[in-house]
Formats: sequence, structure tokens, C-alpha cells
Amino acid sequence: MASTLGYEPPGAPGAPPRRPGRLGVTSWRSRPAGPAAGRAGAAASRWRAELAVVLAGIAALYLWNLTANGWANAFYSAAAQAGSQNWEAFFFGSSDAGNSITVDKPPASLWIVDLSVRVFGLSSASILVPEVLMGVATAWLLYLAVRRAVRAATGSDAAAHRGGLLAAVVLALTPVAALMFRFNNPDALLVLLMAAAGYAVVRSVQDGTARWLIAAGALLGVGFLAKQLQVLLVVPGFGLAYLWAAPHPLGRRLLHLAGALAAMAAAAGWWILAVQLTPASARPFIGGSQTNSILELTFGYNGFGRLDGNEVGSVGGGNGWGRPGLLRLFSESFGGQIAWLLPSALILGAALLWVGRRAPRTDPVRASVMVWGGWVLVTGLTFSLMAGIIHEYYTVALAPAIAALAGLGAGVLWHRRARRTEAAVLAAAVLSAGAMGAVLLGRATGFVPWLAPAVAVAGIAAALGVLAGPFDVPVAPRWSRRAPRTTAALALLAGLAGPLAFTVQTVSTAHTGAIVSAGPSSGFGFGGPGGFGGRRQFIQGQFGQGTGGPAATGFGGRGGGAGLLGASRPSAALVAALTADASKYTWAAAVVGSNNAAGYQLASGQPVMALGGFNGTDPSPTLEQFQRLVAEGRVHWFIAASLMGGDSGSDAARQIAQWVEANYAAQTIGGTTVYRLG
Repeated sequence: MASTLGYEPPGAPGAPPRRPGRLGVTSWRSRPAGPAAGRAGAAASRWRAELAVVLAGIAALYLWNLTANGWANAFYSAAAQAGSQNWEAFFFGSSDAGNSITVDKPPASLWIVDLSVRVFGLSSASILVPEVLMGVATAWLLYLAVRRAVRAATGSDAAAHRGGLLAAVVLALTPVAALMFRFNNPDALLVLLMAAAGYAVVRSVQDGTARWLIAAGALLGVGFLAKQLQVLLVVPGFGLAYLWAAPHPLGRRLLHLAGALAAMAAAAGWWILAVQLTPASARPFIGGSQTNSILELTFGYNGFGRLDGNEVGSVGGGNGWGRPGLLRLFSESFGGQIAWLLPSALILGAALLWVGRRAPRTDPVRASVMVWGGWVLVTGLTFSLMAGIIHEYYTVALAPAIAALAGLGAGVLWHRRARRTEAAVLAAAVLSAGAMGAVLLGRATGFVPWLAPAVAVAGIAAALGVLAGPFDVPVAPRWSRRAPRTTAALALLAGLAGPLAFTVQTVSTAHTGAIVSAGPSSGFGFGGPGGFGGRRQFIQGQFGQGTGGPAATGFGGRGGGAGLLGASRPSAALVAALTADASKYTWAAAVVGSNNAAGYQLASGQPVMALGGFNGTDPSPTLEQFQRLVAEGRVHWFIAASLMGGDSGSDAARQIAQWVEANYAAQTIGGTTVYRLG
């Protein structure tokens, strides 16, 4: 019986299916006895070693120069510090151990880092190494998922191994992935959980077992606790793949999908319910909301507001985040982050659907294309058309799906390159990769200028090499023997040289602040290497330009804070003042904005209240609440600092600052204006 896509069946007739062994490589125990078993065992051992080398290489690449990022996003580093000191802060994701306000996301990504800090102490490494491990785990899961699908299509363990390795490498060398798996935003955990869910769906379709689909739902539920509604962008592709291809009657497929949705709701809902049922007086204020509501945060600031731009409490509003459009991901700000292999991945995915158009409904290759292709299409279109806050680093959510399609398509079509249709598609994908690489490299003026033409030439040569065989192009006998390896090498050069160069530049550059981007600055975008890149004109126009300095690394204020993009850097004298008699107070200080507070908190090790939360626009605490805390002797200092361009935050934050200035004497410590409240 022929297998799907017209390939030889995997194994002898009547033989049991081979099972994945350690590291996802087919176990030698499932192979026949005799000399063939010895050869198969040697091959399996070699593949395990190759996979181990690739994963170790990814870890080494991401660990290199890691601590140059310092606190990375100090907003989340301060929250990790708080969670390591106080279990209430751990559970709710508070910005400080005094539990005045939470970060503007659920705390799942913080929990992992909190535990690392508890065990290893507060440091750049204890915060960022877990992110690196998430990147390595994501690459491994992609290997497993792609390998299963390629083997189902080709019956070749070698082709499956190559396709899986390619997917892992493509992910690792995607510049925005190299950025975010070395950074402490919630995106790393989100991507890991989505990739794990994708693997679970692929396995569920192939094995016909509902438990893997239920596991996928649970993983996505935890992903919701990392970055809320964004995790739902992969659900359409996952659901369609199972509904279409699972080997069960329609009614059972629908029942299994309902079970997966229930698992997702349970995995996310328990924490949401716990927060909703906890009286507001017994928990911190929900940062990012205007009504102290986790539901408002979910559906407003972190939800539909991202789509239509109506985000109450946002800095800059919906008009400041670029013009939506179908080509946004190929723009000068987004392209270098993610677009290198995006056209090639779409070409390969479409080709697999066409080649397998006559395959049975349960064809696992078609199902895999639905999983990863649906992920790319839904997420890509959402990012392209959303009118609210969007940063370039969000595109890391596309990296696993693009890598999976590249590995899956290349693994299958390379195996079938002797056929003209498959060779033509493969050549088109390689040519597209070379062209896209040349364009993106050309935008980075002065960055390795010889690489763009080299990539273009390699793409053309590789495409011609792929076409030479099935189209009977006459070649010299010596070339015909070496052609496959040479063509493969040229194709890898065309597709990976550009992202590799951007990735090396990314890991060798320090990135700090709330908004970062990968690769060399092209003069556009919001956030370049080091935390602030090209959309500088917009920010300056909205908020003005700060002066920086030892106590202020970003935008304005009276010597106190860094505003939106970076954390404050207090002087030694101010740190000494914050730590003096710290045990007498719940908060060593209060200051407008979470990034201002983060710097003081990380430097002193003491809780610092962030008035107004991340943007300084949350109505917490009110003037009355703050006055009561001061009267109770719970706040030691007030630090005079504003947000970008002198913005003093919400009405509540402004009223608090005015009340302090009117009732307490100002003094200067280490160049920063402060008021002693205690």
C-alpha cells in the first residue's frame, strides 16, 4: 500500500510502526535484526549525536555574552525580585514585595524566573538563563514535530532527521528568536508553550489519541497566563488540523476538541478565578487596568485594544505604532526580525498541500501544514493589521511556525527533488530565500556589505542546482556526483547566512529596556540594539527627549527616572538612603512609573512603590490611599521623577506628587530630588 504523497511506506509490509526513541530519533530497538539492524543502529546513534550537537550549539550561542543584557527588561526583573521575596507577590505577579500593583501581564513567565532567583539569588544570569533554556526546548520540540511529519511523508528516517534539524536551526537563527530567548519578556515562555502545543496536536493527529490534544489545550491555557489572548492566535490552525485529519468519526473529533477547550479554560481559568474572587483590599492592584480588574486587562489593554488601538492607559495611543497593512511584516522595521524565510515557508506549505491534494483525509503531512500554516497565517495577519500597540519583538511568535514549515517542506521536497514539480517548488523557495535575504541585508546600510550579493548569487545557483537533475540539464559527470551536497550547501547559505549575521550581531550587543529589536539598526522601527532604535522621532515628538545621566537612563524628569524605555540608575548615596532603616517600612520609596521604580528596587533590594504602574497611568494608588499609607509610616521616601518628556502620569500620580511637594521638604541625594516621608 502506498503511503501519503506517493512515498514508499515506512517499513516492511505488516511490520509494526517504528517508535521515536530518545531525543526523538527512531529507536534501534524497533528495527529488524541482523546486519541491517547494525547499520540502522549506527545511523540512529549518529543522528542522536547530531541533534545533541545542534541543541548544545544553540545553548552556547544564546548563552554567549548573555549577562551583557544586565537586567534586560528591568520591569520584569524587579517583579522577579519581588516574587522571590514574597509568595503573595509570586502568585499575583506584583512589581514589588509590598504588593502595591502587579505587572501588566499574568505571572506565568515570572513564576519560572522567580523560582530561579529564589534558588540562585538575584543576578542577570539567574533571570536570563531560564529564557535560554526555553529557546533550546522550543528547538527540540520543533525537531520532534517536524521529524514525525517528514517521516510520515517519506518513509525515510534520514530525511526526517534532516528536516527536523533544519527546523531547529532555522528557529535558532531567526534574529528575533535569538533576541527574545535571551530576554525576560513573557514571549519566551509563550512561544515555548505554543510550540509544545503544536507538537502535541501533530502527535494527536498521527496517533489518534485524545490525551495529546487535551495536553495541547492545557499548554495553551498556561500560555494564556503568560500573555493572555495572544495565545489564541494558534487555536484556529490547531483546531482545523484535528477536525480535518484526526482518525475518528466527526462526532468524536468534535468531542475531543471540546475536551481540549475545557482543558485550556481550566489551565487558565483557575488563576483568573482566584484573582476575581480575592477582595481588592486583599491583593495588589491589577496593573494595566483602569478598574482594578483582571477581566478588563484581558479584554481591554491586552486584548481587543491591541486590535483597534483603543487602549485606555496606553502611552502614545493607537496612532503611534505604525501603519497597519498586509506588508507590515516585510517593512523596514519588522522585516529583519522575522521575514527572512517567511515567503519560502508559505511557498513550501502551499506546495505540500497541492502535492498531497489526493491524499486521504487523515494525511499527517496535510495536518502538519494546517497546524503550522494556520499559525503563520492567523498570527501574521493579526500582527499586520492590528492598530494598537505592536513592537517588533512580538514577531517571535511567528518563528516556530515559519521554522516548522521550512523544515517540513524542505525535508519532504528535497527527498522528492527528482520530480519536476517538487524540484520547481523547491527551487522557487530557495530563490525566494536568497532574494529576501539580499533585500533585508541591503537595508542594513554598512552591515557586512558583501553578504547581500553573496546570498543572492547563492540563491540563484542553488535554484539552478535543484532544477538541473529532473529537468535533464547536462552537467559534467564529476559535478553530477557532487551536485546534491553542493546544492544543499548553497541553499543553506542563501537561506541562513543573512539571519545568522543578524543573530550574531544580536547576541554580541547588549539589549536593555522595555522595547528592543534584533539585528543592526536600519534607521526604522521601535527599539534597536540596546533598547531603543528607530521610532525615535515619534517618541520624541510625543514626549520629548530626556537627558539621561547617572540617575536617569531614559527620558526626562527631575533627575529621577528612565521613563518607558529603561530603568533608573540611582547613585550610591541614594541607594544608601533607601536601604537605611528599611526594615521599618513596607516600601523604601514611591515613584511614578514601574520602570522608574524598578531601577531603585533592583539597586537597593527593597520594595519600591510604582505609582500608576508601567505607564504611570493606572489609578493606583489614589491620593487618599497614599496619604493613609504615609500616615501609617509605611513609605520612607518619595522620589521626584516623571515619565517621558516630563509626563507626570495619571491624575492620581499627579495629585500625589503635588501633595508631597506641598507638605514635605525637598532634598537632593546623589543628584536626585527626594522627599523624606517617614
